[in-house]
Amino acid sequence: MPIQIRFNDVDKFGHVNNTVYFQFYDTAKTDYFAMVCKGVDWERVAIVVVKVEAEFVAQIKAGDHIAARTRTTKIGNKSFHLEQDIIDTDTREVKCRCLSVMVLYDLTTHQSIPFPAAWRQAICEYDSIQ
Repeated sequence: MPIQIRFNDVDKFGHVNNTVYFQFYDTAKTDYFAMVCKGVDWERVAIVVVKVEAEFVAQIKAGDHIAARTRTTKIGNKSFHLEQDIIDTDTREVKCRCLSVMVLYDLTTHQSIPFPAAWRQAICEYDSIQ
């Protein structure tokens, strides 16, 4: 997914501030789930980040052309692992890597919920998970 670098994403050192990367990842997650898990009632179901790790590999500068790559690497009963990269689309260099553990959450009952079979199937097919 292409990511637009906004004017306010760049700090006085001329590179994208580290805190902005997580906004890029959130945007890419939204796109990923809209594409892979269609028809989700987001008024009833949420996806909650319970753990996040980022490895900042190289700086992103204002004029760089970047994109986010998102994929699920593991699906449990109520949680799943998401791997994301921010890449320079001109050089293919990985700028940052992010690993997240996420949980499905019912907004009505305020409890974690089991991973729906339809989501599991769609994600496994999309990301070629066995």
